[in-house]
Amino acid sequence: MNLEEQYDKIYRYCYFKTRSRETAEDITQEAFLRFFENRGYTDRGRALQYLYTVARNLCIDEGRRQRAWALDEESAGVYSDEEMLRRTSLKAALETLDETDRELLLLRYVNELPVHIIAGLYGISRFALRRRLAKAVKDLKYRLGEEDMP
Repeated sequence: MNLEEQYDKIYRYCYFKTRSRETAEDITQEAFLRFFENRGYTDRGRALQYLYTVARNLCIDEGRRQRAWALDEESAGVYSDEEMLRRTSLKAALETLDETDRELLLLRYVNELPVHIIAGLYGISRFALRRRLAKAVKDLKYRLGEEDMP
């Protein structure tokens, strides 16, 4: 497991959950500290699943402490009007999805986690996860008006 690559992915996951750069950084660091303290899961081949479970639980704990998550400004950058419209549309469409579906899409398609790892995180079969992901993608495409896209 490439820890540097996983660090970036865990940070992105935490940022998605908290919407705060500083909080995501803190949670990511805490997740890795806890991961290194408990190496038993690495020996059983479940290191990545354990790492995401720790990060997820820390994000949930943070959410309980701060019921109203502050929206952090997106990183500075100049986008074309078309790109801003696309980003805004995608963000609005994602917000209409169930929180779990948004999280599943992030884990699978942004962080590129294997299906068996995500299925283990949620305690469901790989088949059930694939069905849920397919439904979430279909719902997202519908909300974006792209039902006919592959």
